[in-house]
Amino acid sequence: MIAQTVMAYDVTIERTTECPTAVVKANTTRREFPTLWRSLLDDVWAFLGSRPGLRGDGHNVMLYRNGLSDLEVAVEVGVQVTQSFAAAGRVVPSTLPTGEAATTVHQGTPSEIGAAHDAVRAWCSAQRRQLTGVKWEIYGDPDPQTGHFDVTVYWQLA
Repeated sequence: MIAQTVMAYDVTIERTTECPTAVVKANTTRREFPTLWRSLLDDVWAFLGSRPGLRGDGHNVMLYRNGLSDLEVAVEVGVQVTQSFAAAGRVVPSTLPTGEAATTVHQGTPSEIGAAHDAVRAWCSAQRRQLTGVKWEIYGDPDPQTGHFDVTVYWQLA
C-alpha cells in the first residue's frame, strides 16, 4: 500500500470489493446536485423502510461518473445493502466498483468535502496515476455525542 499525506489528508491505494447498493440514479449538473441529493436519498430510505434486513449496517453512499461535459455528472445516491433486489420505482440495485482506488478520509464538515477530492486528485497527479472519472463517498455513522461523521472518499484508478 502506498500512502502519502497531501493537504492534511492521508491518501492511500486500496483494493475495493464489489458492494451492493440501493440507489436512485440521476443525471444532473454540479450546480443542481446540492439541492437534489436529499430527495434521492429520502426515496432510498423510504424503500428500505419497507424491506427489513436489506440494509444491514450499510452506510449512505454517493457515486459520481463524469457526464458529457465538465458541468454534468451522473450520480447514484443511496445506501449499502446486503444483497441485490428487484427494482421498485426509482430505487434500483447497483454496486460500488471493484478494483484499485485512491482513498482518503474527510473529517471536516460535509460542505468542505471538496478538499478531500482535491487531495486525492493531487496525490494521483504527483504519483502519475490515471483516474477513470468514477468516484464515490461512503458516509460513516454519526457520533452520538457530536453528530460528526467521517466520509471516506474513493477515486477509481485506471
